[in-house]
Amino acid sequence: MFAPDDDLCTIGDLAARAGVSVKTVRFYSDSGLLPEASRSVGGHRRYAPEAVHRLGMIRSLRGLGLPLPDVRRVLDEEEREGPDGARAGGALEDAVAGRLRALGSEMTALRWREAALRLVQECAPSERPARLRLVGAVALPPSTASLARFWRSWLPPRMPARSVAAFLEAAVPHPPDAPGPVQVLAFARLHALVTRPCGADGSRPCQPRAHRGAGGRASAVLYAGLARAYELAGAQMRRGAVPSPGGALDGFVDAYAGTYGARDSPAFRRVLAGRLAADPRIDRYWELTAQVISAPGCRLEPTPGSAHDWLLGALDVDLGRAGRGG
Repeated sequence: MFAPDDDLCTIGDLAARAGVSVKTVRFYSDSGLLPEASRSVGGHRRYAPEAVHRLGMIRSLRGLGLPLPDVRRVLDEEEREGPDGARAGGALEDAVAGRLRALGSEMTALRWREAALRLVQECAPSERPARLRLVGAVALPPSTASLARFWRSWLPPRMPARSVAAFLEAAVPHPPDAPGPVQVLAFARLHALVTRPCGADGSRPCQPRAHRGAGGRASAVLYAGLARAYELAGAQMRRGAVPSPGGALDGFVDAYAGTYGARDSPAFRRVLAGRLAADPRIDRYWELTAQVISAPGCRLEPTPGSAHDWLLGALDVDLGRAGRGG
């Protein structure tokens, strides 16, 4: 194989030793991953003995799906450190970590695609074209960018970026990595919902009355207080508790009282109940969000929207008791 006079081998010999085709060796050579030691008088490629090891490394790295630029970095680092070095640098670790991230995204996309196909397959034939259009409008793996845009238009203007980010974290559902068909359908419907204009006729924004007149800082305080109240209410909901007065409701009322510069009192609670009842509703968003984040066949997880409704129910109970003098 290796000529005794100069210790070099031909491209055919190298391909046979590595168990690959000549075409493969030529491709890696032309890509700069497998340098030639020299050329014969007739212009044929000749390779040094270490090319066998280098070609084996290339095959192993490519077999793991690493792209050529990552393969080049790993090989260059090994060349600097030596194949028997105690520890090479971070090129291989970085390449493997990057490939794992890419595989994770690819596997998530495949699971979503499989669930979407089952969703189309299992519906009535007359429904398939509409369902196909609905599901086909969602990228795979799904992006939540449209949901974030929806909420950015809903939130009060000039609200601090940190407060907006905290709210989006709670309000925008994280698509599951391995969804069922029901979750795929719910997310597709959610995407369709938020990409339509807001308002009954699509001509006006559906801004809650609580946003009117509230500056960015006051709005941040409002939503921070609501987040704490929703968390408390969610814990009650997971235990199956019916809406009732308590710490969650007190925090809920305090958040609005602070925004309006008012004091919590029975009179303020009556006014608040009337204002909140008149606010635009986006119950459908929260219904679909609960379906997206809940495991198939399990009780729906609380959302900020369902917690808000629970607290409104608790406020009604509280006002009913106050009206009865109890």
